[in-house]
Amino acid sequence: MTRDSRSQRRAVVEWPTVALIIGCYGAWLGAGLFLWPSFPVAALIVMVLTVALHSSLVHEVLHGHPTRNALVNEAFVFLPVGLAWPFRRFKTLHLRHHADERLTDPLDDPESYYQALWRHETMPGWLKALLRVNNTMAGRFILGPWLSVIGFFIDDGKRALAGDRDIRKAWLLHLLGLVVVLPVVRFGFGMPLWLYVLIPAWFGQSIIAIRTFAEHQWSENPEGRTIIVERSPLSFLFLNNNLHFVHHKKPTVAWYRLPGLFRADRDNWLKANNGYTYPNYLALVKAYAFRAKEPVVHPVLRRHPEPGRAFKPRMRARHVGGLGSAPVPAEPPKE
Repeated sequence: MTRDSRSQRRAVVEWPTVALIIGCYGAWLGAGLFLWPSFPVAALIVMVLTVALHSSLVHEVLHGHPTRNALVNEAFVFLPVGLAWPFRRFKTLHLRHHADERLTDPLDDPESYYQALWRHETMPGWLKALLRVNNTMAGRFILGPWLSVIGFFIDDGKRALAGDRDIRKAWLLHLLGLVVVLPVVRFGFGMPLWLYVLIPAWFGQSIIAIRTFAEHQWSENPEGRTIIVERSPLSFLFLNNNLHFVHHKKPTVAWYRLPGLFRADRDNWLKANNGYTYPNYLALVKAYAFRAKEPVVHPVLRRHPEPGRAFKPRMRARHVGGLGSAPVPAEPPKE
């Protein structure tokens, strides 16, 4: 094998990501098998962190890492330690989200937290109140995972029952993964499943909500819709997606190369995203812990009933700003 072919082989398999995936699952197993019996609090903390890291790894994998084979990549993160999100559903919706010209659109961006005005007006008062709280950082941390999961389950359940084969297949594969994970938690670790749901699964996603809370905002210029958080001790758990604008511009670049790309041209990156930048997440906490950063209703788009442009009406997912921000109707009302 020549030096050139060896170099090409190294480029085909991203070994830092492979090692991190193995380490993530290893830490999860180690926490359950060895820490939980004697140090349950420490075990729960490690599991929360591994669930958050696994979520970031799933995001990395759906963008074509760590190999060039999609099935091999999916196999790397097949076991859903976070419980909630089927890999293929997340992949489908997240790749649609990467259409930057449609970012924040309440209908065309599957990860928008904004609501269309006409939908919001039909919501009950309690749901409007929950969405207002969810637009604070504290609310997103506590309520966000539950609102996302409930909205996602309702929407996917309806579409699966209506005959969507792709959704049914995604959920079948997800259930096969749960058939492995849940018995390991209950019988291998000896941990009650309700506790696993309420601590590792819930708060693992809450940590991810710190990142997603302010990732996107409405701006007339699409370049100004995506954030850069320059520094954070959480960068590793987020696989450097605090540099989210860089990721959106270079979505196929591996996580460990993003900081170098940013540092090499920092001033131009900050200029390119119209200054939507924070020094760290602490600055966001100070500003928006108990104050909404954005309105619930989109300030410009979708003021009147209309179908989305990006997807066929039956196929349009009303999932979170992170997949499922609330259970809302999938169709505009008939006039």
